[in-house]
Amino acid sequence: MNSTIPDYIQELTYYSGRLNFTEFLKLLSQRFPGHITFSTSFSFEDQVIAHEILGNDLPITLFTLDTGRLFAETYSVWNSTNEKYHTSIKAYFPDFRQLENFLQQKGPNAFYESVENRKLCCHIRKVEPLKRALQGNQIWITGLRAEHSPDRQHHELIEWDAANNIVKYNPLLHWTTEQVRQYIDLNNVPYNPLHDKGFVSIGCAPCTRAIRPGEDFRAGRWWWEDAGKKECGLHLNAN
Repeated sequence: MNSTIPDYIQELTYYSGRLNFTEFLKLLSQRFPGHITFSTSFSFEDQVIAHEILGNDLPITLFTLDTGRLFAETYSVWNSTNEKYHTSIKAYFPDFRQLENFLQQKGPNAFYESVENRKLCCHIRKVEPLKRALQGNQIWITGLRAEHSPDRQHHELIEWDAANNIVKYNPLLHWTTEQVRQYIDLNNVPYNPLHDKGFVSIGCAPCTRAIRPGEDFRAGRWWWEDAGKKECGLHLNAN
């Protein structure tokens, strides 16, 4: 796929608004066999999508970004997901040379010291591995939800990701937290127990905390930074 926005986006947008979640996933898997992938962080939202893909045996690959600093609970739900659906979700890791240089030059907790350091850490541990994971694919499925932050309300169900040169599909963009929880309960889907402890958005352990009553959904991520637009760089293209 070249850098030109593909002409089939308009067609996919049309069908995404007329087919239900499962039907549209099936359409995508038929239209783009071998070139459609889903990135999971094993969050509530991602577990819903994983259940749809794996439960319906759709030919869509799944991968995760193992930053090396995930919560133990995240690894547990990763393992439970593999066991329940008899699968093996592929992991992409940071480039060891970049990571070694970062740690040697700046230290293991440099992300607390400046926004610049934090963004560099995110780039090494997430953004660069993501680009490798997306290579060769035409459709990238994500668990983005508009409810998670004001910036994410500007996303579309189907959109062009210029940074990664790929079509992005955000099936749960307009789902509420209650809808996600109901789906998880109804289908007995494995989920991260940190969600029951006030964690809404779960990333790396040093950079994530539970939110307090009344706090914004993203308050638990990089809480030491000023409030506002706080992203790791994975979903900035459409904001």
